[in-house]
Amino acid sequence: MPLLMLEDVEARYGPIKALHGVSLSVEEGQAVSLLGANGAGKTTTLRAISGTVRKGGEITFAGRRLGRRSPEAIARLGIAHVPEGRGIYGELTVWENVLLGGSVRRDRRAIKRDAEQALEHFPRIASRRRQQAGTLSGGEQQMLALARALVSRPRLLMLDEPSLGLAPTAVQELYRVVRLLNQEEGLTVLVVEQNARIALASTQHAYVLEVGRVALQGESEELSRHEGVRASYLGY
Repeated sequence: MPLLMLEDVEARYGPIKALHGVSLSVEEGQAVSLLGANGAGKTTTLRAISGTVRKGGEITFAGRRLGRRSPEAIARLGIAHVPEGRGIYGELTVWENVLLGGSVRRDRRAIKRDAEQALEHFPRIASRRRQQAGTLSGGEQQMLALARALVSRPRLLMLDEPSLGLAPTAVQELYRVVRLLNQEEGLTVLVVEQNARIALASTQHAYVLEVGRVALQGESEELSRHEGVRASYLGY
């Protein structure tokens, strides 16, 4: 059984239906990208998984139905969601933000150890742990959000538009760490990304959403050669 499975998932914001029966799966240890234009339902798909939007259909994680579980209960099952906009606390220090990633855990000593290990992936912010998070650059804040997520010890890491608004060097550094976590540490990753080129280069499988439905899916390398994907998302 896949680690994560969505079957005919629908979601809405009030009267507006955003997902119209999305079905997809993510295997343990796999990196999967969700591609699509603005409004295609990519962010809503992640929100449906993490329990922050009204939904129907079936979502199963590690053999457990997520159903009406709260976002906190879903996080405790091992799903870490780094939202678009990062969601860091600007008035807190880098170190305090990272420690917050352990809020779903109880072993305080282990949380501090894991926070140290998470920061080792990002030397640029590790040396500034006493600095207010709000004074970091956009790329550094995204690195902080990812480090914080790792402290929860997730089985599934979900990233929503991690490259949005970042300089190319910051994007490359961020995805270097994502690939390392997936390929060397076996962390399962589901990433929503507008930058289809780097998403396809960093994942093994991809889904393309159009107006709340899965329009295409396949191996990332195969989709990178797909004429429709190339024309719509890769620009050549």
